[in-house]
Amino acid sequence: KKNWGSLGGKRKTVLHCAQRMFASQTEGELKVTRILKEKFPGATAIKVTDISGGCGAMYEIQIESEEFKEKRTVQQHQMVNQALKEEIKGMHGLRIFTSVPKH
Repeated sequence: KKNWGSLGGKRKTVLHCAQRMFASQTEGELKVTRILKEKFPGATAIKVTDISGGCGAMYEIQIESEEFKEKRTVQQHQMVNQALKEEIKGMHGLRIFTSVPKH
């Protein structure tokens, strides 16, 4: 028999992550998407993927916006980081992919 007590407070997180693996979109993905849509209203594409198995610990963000035009990649990523400043505090990591729409 497995000793779940050895996980301490992580047991709930493990169970939560296992349950979320089968959901279409996690609450975290929806929240991050909503924030990015508010901060980048002209974005032509926004895709947020929880790459931590649904735990909300790590996300991959793909965003395409005219607002990134004539900005270096590091500046584009800083804009996304700033938009998600509060949410990032509770994350383990973030992968950001930004682009400018092609006309």
